[in-house]
Amino acid sequence: VHIVGIGGAGMRSIANVLADMGHDVSGSDLKYSSGLDQLESKGIKVTIGHSKLNFENPKFLTKSTAIPEGNPEVDAALEAGVPVLTRAQIMAAITAKKTAIVVAGTHGKTTTSSILSVLLSSADTEPSFLIGGDLNEIGCGALWNNDSDLLVVEGDESDGSFLDLDSDVSIITSVESDHLAYYKDDSKLKQAFRAFATRTKGPVYLYGDSPETQYLKDLPNIRTYGEALDSKYQIRNYQGKRFASTFEIVSEGRAIGAFHLASPGYHNALNATAAVAVAVDLGLSIENIQKGISQFAGVARRFQYRGENNGISFIDDYAHLPTEVESALAAAKEGEWNRVVAVFQPHRFTRTHDLANAFSESFQDADEVIITGVYSAGEKPIPGVTGKLVADAVASKRTDKNVRYCEHREDLITLLQELLVEGDLCLTLGAGDLTNIADQLMES
Repeated sequence: VHIVGIGGAGMRSIANVLADMGHDVSGSDLKYSSGLDQLESKGIKVTIGHSKLNFENPKFLTKSTAIPEGNPEVDAALEAGVPVLTRAQIMAAITAKKTAIVVAGTHGKTTTSSILSVLLSSADTEPSFLIGGDLNEIGCGALWNNDSDLLVVEGDESDGSFLDLDSDVSIITSVESDHLAYYKDDSKLKQAFRAFATRTKGPVYLYGDSPETQYLKDLPNIRTYGEALDSKYQIRNYQGKRFASTFEIVSEGRAIGAFHLASPGYHNALNATAAVAVAVDLGLSIENIQKGISQFAGVARRFQYRGENNGISFIDDYAHLPTEVESALAAAKEGEWNRVVAVFQPHRFTRTHDLANAFSESFQDADEVIITGVYSAGEKPIPGVTGKLVADAVASKRTDKNVRYCEHREDLITLLQELLVEGDLCLTLGAGDLTNIADQLMES
């Protein structure tokens, strides 16, 4: 199996699973990234750069959705008559082999699927898992275990591919406006989630508190979780700290138990509640579930503590949608730092165009806000669409505090060096390359 674009988190996970299954895997990517070292340690041959010389007549080829038309390796496969499978086709073939628990949602799915994987592993069910983020416990997001029938999968709604997955059980964490470049409007996005829920063979665990998920509650296989009194699994008595949280879960008036999660933020407690709900219904003991929740050490780039320098703390988070930013900042506020300095990098020109105004209320828990230029993620610029659209939207609701627009990285480094003081938290937010700013600042 040859994988074009093997360096992305999702394709790396697929590569790991295919290798664990016993396939001979190779791949290529445009540039080096640290995750490639983990693949090579597994015996996967990785080449930097795309060339038809990398093509060694595999049985089939698959590619990342980020690979454009005209890629020389894909063209070589087509010329040789080698099947070129989409990521969705590969994922569908993998999920068909086991009892698949598919976690979907416009945000929260990576953390939820990670918590569930760690929880099930701790309870000795030894599941396979295929996740689009790296678990801090093992340094990657995938594992294939031939001895267990359970498979936890992170579904991807961005291109509709989650509809191809063979889901036996599913979780829907959120249905927030996103991916409009693909869906064109919110109604089509909602239709896709309804189709996903309908196709699930067994129960669908739904976050029921959100206005955006109410339209799914009439489906017969829905089990809700959340804070609402009518939730099948209700979270109560949440308490957040700087790097942890505690909460209780009740099911239809029956106390399930108290849980300690080594991650802050109410949104993460909700993600854990979904995982607990699935585990309870699978018949796991409460003691094992509590142990599993307590052992979850987080996911790379999800409120990830990066270090401290001169009394300044650095945390990085993948948040790139309005409610994700709001949730990350709410978690930061619970940490009681002197100031929370939020640095947000808008992600994709299309998303910035569609959602800039929706960020206006997202930064209320920040003391200082800096918005950077847009991370393109390979998209072509759209005239008039810059990070300043987000900055202006935030400033319209934050007249009492500083909102700065800093387009270029060099200027951002200088600004933060001048702005940050002892006792501050510098929280970097976004799905782009802002993540390594913390390293630069701690070295300076």
